Amino acid sequence: MEINTNPSMEGFYMEENKDNIYETVLGEIKYLELPLGITLGSVYDDQPNAHQKFMEKLDACIRNHDREIEKMCNFHHQGFVDAITELLKVRADAEKLKVQVTDTNRRLQDAGKEVIAQTEEIIQCRLQQRNITTVVEKLQLCLPVLEMYSKLKEQMNVKRYYSALKTMEQLENICFPRVSQYRFCQIMIENLPKLREEIKEISMSDLKDFLESIRKHSDKIGETAMKQAQQQKTFNAALQKQSYGRNMYINNDGVPETRNEMVLKQNLEEEEEHEAEVLTAHDLVDFSPVYRCLHIYSVLADAETFENYYRKQRRKQARLVLQPQSNMHETVEGYRRYFSQIVGFFVVEDHILHVTQGLITRAYTDELWNMALSKIIAVLRTHSSYCTDPDLVLELKNLIVVFADTLQGYGFPVNRLFDLLFEIRDQYNETLLKKWAVLFRDIFEADNYSPIPVSNEEEYKIVISKFPFQDLELDKCFPKKLPMSQSVPQIYIQVKEFIYASLKFSESLHRSSTEIDDMLRKSTNLLLTRTLSNCLQNLIKKPHIGLTELVQIIINTTHLEQACKYLEDFITNITNISQETVHTARLYGLSTFKDARHAAEGEIYTKLNQKIDEFIQLADYDWSMTEPDGRASGYLMDLINFLRSTFQVFTHLPNNNNDHAAMSGKVAQTACMSACQHLSTSLMQMLLDNELKQISMGAIQQFNLDVIQCELFASSEPVPGFQGETLQLAFIDLRQLLDLFMVWDWSTYLADYGQPASKYLRVNPSTALALLEKVHKGMKDLSKKNNIFAQFRKNDRDKQKLIETVVRQLRGLVNGMAQQHP
Repeated sequence: MEINTNPSMEGFYMEENKDNIYETVLGEIKYLELPLGITLGSVYDDQPNAHQKFMEKLDACIRNHDREIEKMCNFHHQGFVDAITELLKVRADAEKLKVQVTDTNRRLQDAGKEVIAQTEEIIQCRLQQRNITTVVEKLQLCLPVLEMYSKLKEQMNVKRYYSALKTMEQLENICFPRVSQYRFCQIMIENLPKLREEIKEISMSDLKDFLESIRKHSDKIGETAMKQAQQQKTFNAALQKQSYGRNMYINNDGVPETRNEMVLKQNLEEEEEHEAEVLTAHDLVDFSPVYRCLHIYSVLADAETFENYYRKQRRKQARLVLQPQSNMHETVEGYRRYFSQIVGFFVVEDHILHVTQGLITRAYTDELWNMALSKIIAVLRTHSSYCTDPDLVLELKNLIVVFADTLQGYGFPVNRLFDLLFEIRDQYNETLLKKWAVLFRDIFEADNYSPIPVSNEEEYKIVISKFPFQDLELDKCFPKKLPMSQSVPQIYIQVKEFIYASLKFSESLHRSSTEIDDMLRKSTNLLLTRTLSNCLQNLIKKPHIGLTELVQIIINTTHLEQACKYLEDFITNITNISQETVHTARLYGLSTFKDARHAAEGEIYTKLNQKIDEFIQLADYDWSMTEPDGRASGYLMDLINFLRSTFQVFTHLPNNNNDHAAMSGKVAQTACMSACQHLSTSLMQMLLDNELKQISMGAIQQFNLDVIQCELFASSEPVPGFQGETLQLAFIDLRQLLDLFMVWDWSTYLADYGQPASKYLRVNPSTALALLEKVHKGMKDLSKKNNIFAQFRKNDRDKQKLIETVVRQLRGLVNGMAQQHP
């Protein structure tokens, strides 16, 4: 391929290209093809004279256009001239038409001015009419709203808040949407929340007043409810009594009625007379505030707040009600006020539960009652423990029963209260026992411990009407004396009174007759075995109670013991439970009175022995006397005289009853035997006293005279009934010991020792040895006083050797006994 290097050809091609470019630019400018910046830029981007050539080309294009325009104008010129000519012809007609139109317009304007004025009046009237119609329509739309709002204000003034809230709902849902464009409506809308808050505050204030009111009236409400429950209980009891007794009576109308029906009718008439006086909870408390407040809060969709507040406040009030006064236990009124407040509280809660929907629930009341019941039981346990008066405890029990029956009637479980009553029953029995202990002590203090004198049959009947005395004597000759003292019928009456008092607590406890019978027998057993037994034991131990009184106490306890079967019959008649029932308890009076008799008998023996010891202490022996006085010691004769007079009291006791005679004789025999044995033992101890170092034979002889008087007393039969020489055997140890020394029969004693037929079988070697050593020493001292050379006399030396030999043999016997019985 050859490259063209001819410059003239290159210049030709370049010029031709440039012309094409200019033509393109002009075309773009002519048809306003944008953007022109690029197009014009291509003109100036070439050689420096490109602008001039472009301008020349542009001028040539302009001249061509001018020639085309001129040709077009020449073509249309004749038409334009013709149009102008026609317009000039019409010009004159147009002027005439204008004048006519102007004249017509003037005349039309003059004629229409009146019409225009009337038309404007009509338009104004139509406008006013339309406005009036619009105003009437709007007023008709607004008047119900205003009337309802006025009604709302009136309801607020008269405190009909629930109705006011309903009116607010109608205003908001129905009325306000129709007139919401008016400013007064906006003001009303803005005021409604304030009114609602005001209603809430007022309702809450009313509720607080209501809560304060029921707090103040709780005791009155409870008292009324308890009174009504008691009346209902009395009414039911009257109905039950209709089954007993069917004696017919004729009433005022001539209709036959039973006596119970007449009594029941009379009671009902009396209740009807007083019924108007009995106020109910509705009469004492206005419940409308709580209903109103509940409805208001329900309408305000805030019922939960109200329920929580009400329950919270009532719980606080419950705690206050359950808090007793510190001195409540002092009077029954304190307990009554406490129970009345609690009953009033729960009566109100039960009423609220049944007349409201959801304010409180059964679960809430049950929870509140369980909490209250635990607190009540704790309070009653504490305060009842302070009660020392059984009458107050009994009244407390009656209050608890009425309290429990009242709340049970309202559906509250009260089993735990009746369980508590069993605890209080034990305490009641304790207070009864303490009270009866005082009564028993007073009876014993006032008793003269002498048989009851009876002057005539009337007095005799009075005594046996109080005490079941069985007189075995067929002849009732008067005057006479009954064996027991005055305290016996009094004690018997008081035991029956105790049973009655114990029975009072068992009433209304919803227990069977078997359980009541068991409770009565157990409490009576406690009275006999503990209270009466302690009183008898203390009485027997009193210093001023002498032997005569002790004997009378023994007789009294015998009669009381025999009366126990009548007490059992008495309880059986009360409870109608036969004694043959398997689980029926028995009275333990037999053991009680037997123990008392044994204690009295023991006290008799003790007092006799103490008196004997007092006489023994008056003994003043001269243990170194050479010769006896020839008569018994004075103290011993006084002691024997005392014993004789004492046992005469036993023998002169009334014995119109064989049992009494046998009993008094047995006691006298035992006392006499005990006294003789104690006297014998005391005399023996006097001889063997370690502080007594020596005894002369003269003192032995004097002591023997005293023992002889004791034996004479024993053989004189101070108490009848002893067989043979039974009483003298009390002094057999002394007699054999003294005979051994008086006869100085040591060879026989030593030879026959250990033989059943021994003459000195009751003489113990150790006793004989101790007394022989004292006699031996006494002999030595007496010999020294009589003759300084006595030890050289042959007889004395032989006697000394004999004594020494006997002493060695006695010691051997004692040592042998010690080895046999280590």
